[in-house]
Amino acid sequence: MDILVIGGTRYFGIHMVNDLLKQGHNVTIATRGNAKDSFGDKVSRIILERTNPESMKMALADKKYDIIIDKIAYCSNDIKYVLDVADCDKYIYMSSTSVYEPKHWNTIEDDFNALDKKLVWCSRMDFPYEEIKRQAECALWQAYKNVNAIAVRYPFAIGKDDYTKRLLFYIEHTIKENPMNIDNVDCQMSYIRSDEAGKFISFLVDKEYTGPLNGSSNGTISIREILDYVELKTGKKAMISKDGEAAPYNNEPEYSINTDRAKNLGFEFTNLKDWIFELTDYYINLINSNL
Repeated sequence: MDILVIGGTRYFGIHMVNDLLKQGHNVTIATRGNAKDSFGDKVSRIILERTNPESMKMALADKKYDIIIDKIAYCSNDIKYVLDVADCDKYIYMSSTSVYEPKHWNTIEDDFNALDKKLVWCSRMDFPYEEIKRQAECALWQAYKNVNAIAVRYPFAIGKDDYTKRLLFYIEHTIKENPMNIDNVDCQMSYIRSDEAGKFISFLVDKEYTGPLNGSSNGTISIREILDYVELKTGKKAMISKDGEAAPYNNEPEYSINTDRAKNLGFEFTNLKDWIFELTDYYINLINSNL
């Protein structure tokens, strides 16, 4: 298949593109052209500015793709700028579990229905992240009802290649015994491994499914469990204090993500606790090597 990937040059987008190439698809990457990638001549490339409708029109008009995977649409205008001009048989949008109001235990796709919410055409800075992602889905499901689309909803993606360094924050602060302000240390939460996040999207390109779709590793874990493991491995003590630096996962509730729909399509996610402590060991060794 001919597949256009908008974004895809970093983090789990790299895993996704590599898996698409492994499957034998013809992949075109659309970016601003600022970031180098490692795909060489395995992919085609086009240059566009994602937030500029004229740039999108110039780049995508008169082109036909079997699949468009949009990793960097954040708001309703972003959806509009691509679907007003793009010609594709399927559109896969990278959404987020942040659309749920709020996430909770056993969160299922039907817990957020974008058809029940008023659509507001907005730009990326008009609302907080959670709301612009909701509005992107409102645009997708209300204004483009005839598009064969999937909205993939992930919790936090983590891995050795995680540029956000959010999980690393907790481990580094513990090892260096720097105080942290953590407001949800005992909340069970879901995550997905970065390589799996990429592979799941590539898995979906030939699946007969339309609608929102959760993706997540099986099981949950609390920050407390991770800190306890770091303390055990290092002999250090996690310093939790209201006067400490605010932790990156603050304000997240206790929740889990139900992935039954994905499993029914044939995708088996890994068990979170089969790999997260190995990742924690990697971060521990990384930090200790730099001390």
